[in-house]
Amino acid sequence: MRWGILLAGLLLTAPGYAEQRWQQIQDEARGQTVWFNAWGGDTAVNQYLDWVSDEMKTHYAVDLKIVRLADAADAVKRIQTEAAAGRKTGGSVDLLWINGENFRTLKEAGLLQTQWAETLPNWRYVDTQKPVREDFSIPTDGAESPWGGAQLTFIADRDVTPQPPQSPQALLAFARAHPGTVSYPRPPDFTGTAFLEQLLISLTDNPHALTVAPDAATFAGVTAPLWRYLDALHPSLWREGKDFPPSPARMDALLKSGTLRLSLTFNPAHAQQKVTRGELPKHSYSFGFSEGMIGNVHFVAIPANARASAGAKLVANFLLSPDAQLRKADPTVWGDPSVLDAIKLTAAQKAALEARIPDGLPAVLPEPHAAWVNALEQEWLRRYGSR
Repeated sequence: MRWGILLAGLLLTAPGYAEQRWQQIQDEARGQTVWFNAWGGDTAVNQYLDWVSDEMKTHYAVDLKIVRLADAADAVKRIQTEAAAGRKTGGSVDLLWINGENFRTLKEAGLLQTQWAETLPNWRYVDTQKPVREDFSIPTDGAESPWGGAQLTFIADRDVTPQPPQSPQALLAFARAHPGTVSYPRPPDFTGTAFLEQLLISLTDNPHALTVAPDAATFAGVTAPLWRYLDALHPSLWREGKDFPPSPARMDALLKSGTLRLSLTFNPAHAQQKVTRGELPKHSYSFGFSEGMIGNVHFVAIPANARASAGAKLVANFLLSPDAQLRKADPTVWGDPSVLDAIKLTAAQKAALEARIPDGLPAVLPEPHAAWVNALEQEWLRRYGSR
């Protein structure tokens, strides 16, 4: 009986303890400077992060500094260097926009804080049916807080391409029918690598092998259909597959100029956003393969040696707030898909979120295990990188 009373007391005080602990984090965060390292390759993303920074300063007295990266791997290397030098506290990175191979690298080295993400008050809004507890098949263990969704998406101009190719075989036929007007970003650009993964999922005879790290003994057999396909595709590509656009932004520019008929993005609302800004032809639209396109969730993480851990958690919690998620999902702002569950929101918020979901998206296919990223990039570079 005594144990039952004690257990009941613990259950009753648990929410109160969580509230008290979060208040302590808020108090500790006040006045902190948080260095948020994030990809800075898109104007809409940068403007959104500037808004977040203003909100954190105005409402939480947190000075959020955005470090704009060309590649998240740059911050990963810095964190690794600090760890190798024995810098266990006072690190230069407080919060990092990350997922996939970079997350695996830091997690396996024990360089991230864990078990904090689901303690954020705004976690209650998260759609846990999305892959928010794993990242490229790697369990997150509370070391990452979800921030947005993503799905590999093609873009075309309806005035030029009213009927898009919706399978790898159709894409090959399309490229041959319109030589020099199709391409993809050069790996290791993450969108270019995702394109390789998409093709591999569609073409391989052994899809189960992609759910675990690649095996040297079976790698050649699993990937052989991909290389045969690319060998057939490349001669019909832009510059005959001897050169590749360095980024999706360059592909957008080539689409706008009429050089390319297709572009690639990891944001289903990208076309709508860029049309609004006049950066793509006004009749641009998104599409994918009929069998589905790979997608994932992107996250923020806190390094184990972060200087402003409390402030970083406060920022991560704000990024999950309905206001921040709705603004981010607005195509006129950024158009990045939300990770919130509309059912958990107010009626007005639910309606606003549903209005921001692009129509006609294909099914989301899970991405291969994170270790496939480097394996595919290295093999692609060996085969095609020196041409």
